Amino acid sequence: MYGTNENRGMLIHYDFLVVALGSKTNFFGMKNVEENSYQMSTINDAILLRNRIIDLLEQAENETDPILRKALLRIVIVGGGFAGVETAGELNDFISDVSEYYPSISENDVKVTLIEATTEILNGFPQKLANFAKEKLVERGINVILDAGVTSFDGKEVLLKSSSKSNKVLLSDSSQQKGHSRLVEINSISSRTLVWTAGVTPIDLVKESLFRTHKGRILVNEYLQVPQFPEVFAIGDCSIFDPALSMKPFPPTAQIAEAHAKIAANNLKELVRGGEMTKFDYSWKGQSAIIGKRTGIASFFGINISGFLAYLLWRNLYLSKIRSSDKKFRVWLDWTLDLFFKRDISRLKIIKKDTPRDYKELDEVDDVW
Repeated sequence: MYGTNENRGMLIHYDFLVVALGSKTNFFGMKNVEENSYQMSTINDAILLRNRIIDLLEQAENETDPILRKALLRIVIVGGGFAGVETAGELNDFISDVSEYYPSISENDVKVTLIEATTEILNGFPQKLANFAKEKLVERGINVILDAGVTSFDGKEVLLKSSSKSNKVLLSDSSQQKGHSRLVEINSISSRTLVWTAGVTPIDLVKESLFRTHKGRILVNEYLQVPQFPEVFAIGDCSIFDPALSMKPFPPTAQIAEAHAKIAANNLKELVRGGEMTKFDYSWKGQSAIIGKRTGIASFFGINISGFLAYLLWRNLYLSKIRSSDKKFRVWLDWTLDLFFKRDISRLKIIKKDTPRDYKELDEVDDVW
């Protein structure tokens, strides 16, 4: 049982079952990347990375070797989707805010680099908004490398391989004219910190289950039921519509998972009552992302928004997802105080997970607000 001190399994009989096991980070078989990189999937991941950045700044402050110091202050983020872009923007803001506590380190000494295997970041966003996001990242000192895949990371050096035949990658940095990139040959980057946000894959438990799967995800019908087991519903990242239904596949996002949950809950209720179930029919509501410095991008119902207005929209959407009024107020208050006070740079406590099968419970995450 995960999350407890008991390292054992147990058998539970059920009348109805909802499978919502989600997904896991996809490292594409690169063990050294998995072992040496940071992820951005949970609150623990975020706190670990935050503490890591503080430790790096502390170490670099007293480092006399210029080569090692440069490697310590270079943060590499792999994956130009929502998670990668938002992480790059927030990390850059965090470093900018706390650099004043380290007199020997200037903002220009720290370099955040975002790497994407395709020729564009934020695939799925309108091109105009994706370009706006890239330009803002570059404007704030973040290097953006496109058309490059990571092949290895040993904790000291990131190895790259171009996705094109030219063996060159597209680099956008602050030294170039706005909106322009140049072809360069980059085979490696010296860095002590790599953040991996390059996609997800189904978990092994789903792949090894008795359910019929497609691409590692459980096949479901239009009611989100597993066809062989009508009393079982599968929702979220771990499920996929049976190709025979000719239904459009949806991306593994929280927006889709939330819609799945509502339909599955209703259908489970109707199944118990013997009523009529509802088919899953979803219209895309739009998407938004923040890119740091109170700037965002959003696309809703064909309307594209960028800048501070999109940032405010993102925050309002975030607040709307918080159910309890007291938590909603505390988050709003925290955001308001952030406008007037300096950022806290104290290290935060975490729940340390040694392995998926061996939880070691330490101090709980501080309730910081």
